[in-house]
Amino acid sequence: MSGDGARTVRAGRRTVQVHRPDKVLLPGSPESGNGKDCTKGDLVDYYRAVAPFLLPHLRGRPLMLERHPDGVDGPRFMQKNTPEHYPEWITRVELAKEGGTVRHTVCDDTATLVYLADQAAVTLHRWLSRTGAVDRPDRMVFDLDPAGDDDFARVREAAGLLGELLEALGLPAAPMTTGSRGLHVVVPLNGRHDFDEVRGFAREVADTLAAAHPDRLTTAARKKDRGDRLYLDVQRNGYAQTAVAPFTVRARPGAPVATPFSWDQLDDPALHARRWTVADAVEQARTDPWKGLLSRGRALGPARRRLDALRG
Repeated sequence: MSGDGARTVRAGRRTVQVHRPDKVLLPGSPESGNGKDCTKGDLVDYYRAVAPFLLPHLRGRPLMLERHPDGVDGPRFMQKNTPEHYPEWITRVELAKEGGTVRHTVCDDTATLVYLADQAAVTLHRWLSRTGAVDRPDRMVFDLDPAGDDDFARVREAAGLLGELLEALGLPAAPMTTGSRGLHVVVPLNGRHDFDEVRGFAREVADTLAAAHPDRLTTAARKKDRGDRLYLDVQRNGYAQTAVAPFTVRARPGAPVATPFSWDQLDDPALHARRWTVADAVEQARTDPWKGLLSRGRALGPARRRLDALRG
C-alpha cells in the first residue's frame, strides 16, 4: 500500500496500481446473502480470483464497460470507446459504427481485468462475436425477462421449456443467472452465420415457444403488449449488441454476479437471478457447471430443419 492509499496488485507478468481500494462501490444487502459492502479492492480481488473462469468468455471480444466511479448511487457510464490514457498493453480493436469508428477495449488477460476494476468497470458487457470475425457470432443468447422481480418461478419454468426445445433441435444450451432479474440461455455456434441469420433463427425459436404457451410467454417487444407474461428477448443477437459476460459483477446492492449453473440446478428452489454474489461465485465457478457445453459450436442448418419439422 503506497502513501496515497493506492495498492499494488500483481497480475500475471504485470503489476497494476489500484487507487482508493477502500472506496465502497456496491453496498451490502443482507437479503441477497451478502451483507458486506463491496469496495474497489474487493472488486479487484474477486476479478483476480475468477479470472481463470471469466477470461475464456472475454478473450478476443469487444467490450462495453459499465463504470460506476462514485459507486452504484453515482453516475453510470456505458463506455465503448477506449480512453487515450489506458496503458498501451491493453488490447484495442477499432470497429465501424454509423458515421465513424469505435475503439473497443478487449480483455485478454488478468492484468487488464484488474485495471478495468480499478477504473470502476463493475460490469463487463461482451460482443457475441470475436475481433477476427466481428460479423459472425459464435454465441446465440436468449434473455428470459420476467414481468416483475417476484416472478422467478416463471423464469425457471421458461428456462426449462426453452432448454427442452433447444435439445430437440440438437443445440447445446448453457443457462446462467444475470445477477439482475432473469436468466440467459447461451448456445454455442460455429461462427459461420451472420447476425441477421442468428437473430432471425433465435426469433423463430422464441416465437415457436411463445405460440405453444401464449398465456405465459411472449416475444412482444413493447412492455404494454406483454401483460404479466415472461418476455423471450432475442434482440441481443445483433451486430454491436452486447450481453453481460459470465461471472461479471452487476451494479446492485450485495454485488450479485451473472453466474453459470447446470441444468440440474434449475430445480433448486434457492435459485434466483441474484443467487450468487462476489462472496460465493468463485466457488460455483470451480464446479465447472458448463463443462463441455460450449466446446463445440453448432451450425444452424440442421437445427432449422428440425424446427421446421416441429412447426409442421
